[in-house]
Amino acid sequence: MIFRLDERIIFPKPELAEEDGLLAVGGDLSAERLLLAYRHGIFPWYSNDTPILWYSPHERFVLYPDELRVSKSMRQVLRSGKFKATSNTAFENVIEECSAVPRAGQDGTWITEEMKTAYIGLHNLGYAHSYEIWQDDTLVGGLYGVKAGKVFCGESMFSKVSNASKAALITLCTTAAFELIDCQVHTEHLESMGARFISRQEYLDVLQS
Repeated sequence: MIFRLDERIIFPKPELAEEDGLLAVGGDLSAERLLLAYRHGIFPWYSNDTPILWYSPHERFVLYPDELRVSKSMRQVLRSGKFKATSNTAFENVIEECSAVPRAGQDGTWITEEMKTAYIGLHNLGYAHSYEIWQDDTLVGGLYGVKAGKVFCGESMFSKVSNASKAALITLCTTAAFELIDCQVHTEHLESMGARFISRQEYLDVLQS
């Protein structure tokens, strides 16, 4: 059963989600609703031609920072000093680039104008964070997401030059600020860096600890 949300700031239990993780439809992207969602392992994922869709996958693709795998060649890139890493200095630029940079196999973006406004609002409240990678004072890579307890709920990343998004993820993992990074969507790129699937319950246990 897919639940329809109304003006009340509530969600059904995550374990009631469909096989594909779809749990509910409707509602809004207010800061209060978004924070409630993330604290219960739920996130919005939709496009301009659909209503707001809320997901809680039965398995979560995550990365434990202490399981991060960094290749020898990537270590050399980091040591070379070609990149400069910062955090929360260009959140709006990062989310804009994440929505604009073309991705293989994707037609358009799910980061709608409504989503941008909502997450910039969360950032201004101190709940959404960005990690930026610069090369010669130009923003070449980065990622953003939402802090929910000990979990960093990753939303999107981008890279304009080779290894820039990897550098952003490594920066995030080495901050020691999070116990777990929720990657949301499986990619071979993230799996090669140590990300793996865990059950929803394992995820919620960390989220709510």
